[in-house]
Amino acid sequence: MTEKEKMLAGLPYDAWEDTLLNDRMNAKAICHQFNLADPTKLDERMAILNELLCIKDKGHIEPNFFCDYGYNIEIGSNFYSNHNLTIVDVCKVTIGNNVLFGPHVMISTGTHPIDPIERQKTEFGASISIGNDVWLGGNVSVLPGVRIGNNCVIGAGSVVNRDIPDNSVAVGNPCRVIKSV
Repeated sequence: MTEKEKMLAGLPYDAWEDTLLNDRMNAKAICHQFNLADPTKLDERMAILNELLCIKDKGHIEPNFFCDYGYNIEIGSNFYSNHNLTIVDVCKVTIGNNVLFGPHVMISTGTHPIDPIERQKTEFGASISIGNDVWLGGNVSVLPGVRIGNNCVIGAGSVVNRDIPDNSVAVGNPCRVIKSV
């Protein structure tokens, strides 16, 4: 397997291999272009990100936006993200329709081995899925392997380290369901 195939499969891989390094640099160049684009030209600014991300339609992301690869991010219709969204997309990130993100949201599929020697050489990841009609408040962090169901609200500042079932309001660190919608 190539290092890219290992990465996409969630297996340990070498992130500094040439193909992955080039892919990351390309994504960072596009993010940089987007972040510096004229904020009054919304369509032109979003067109820059459409080179990188799979956005179904009617997506809007406020700058700044950062990601590792971009091609692992799939966004449904009617998406809105406030400022400073970061998506570490070493594995697939799927975001449903009618999803809202507050400022400073961080979605990370990437993680590292606990063993310090292995950590020097490899990393790995696990996919993240966010359902339809979800709102993530400001400063929410979603960690590798998490699934957030449909119709959920995740309170500001939460760290989501486990699955959240459909129709839930969840808050805290670690994030826990406090009531059903």
